[in-house]
Amino acid sequence: MSEELPAYAERVLEVAERIPPGRVMTYGDVAEWLGEGGPRQVGRVMALYGGAVPWWRVVRADGVPLPGSERRALEHYRTEGTPLRETPSGEPRLAMRRARWDGREEGDGGDEAHT
Repeated sequence: MSEELPAYAERVLEVAERIPPGRVMTYGDVAEWLGEGGPRQVGRVMALYGGAVPWWRVVRADGVPLPGSERRALEHYRTEGTPLRETPSGEPRLAMRRARWDGREEGDGGDEAHT
């Protein structure tokens, strides 16, 4: 990552890189995991700097793919096996209950604080 990135942006992007393939975190999840900022701040970081990380894994809480990048995001979700569902009108959405990642390593059942 560039030395010119703001420190908060670096931390957000590091979280995005940790999200396993096939899983997602919401903008609010990332902010909560970091213990600073909020969904809008995380969204701003992702909009400005997220192209270098798996941006499709940081999502809106409603499971709607990123407007303007739906096709690319859906390709990534299908390739990675991210759980999807269809709305009654046939639109694809993330199946958030199954796709959401809590920030712990897979198989880690502990309640350790994040670093």
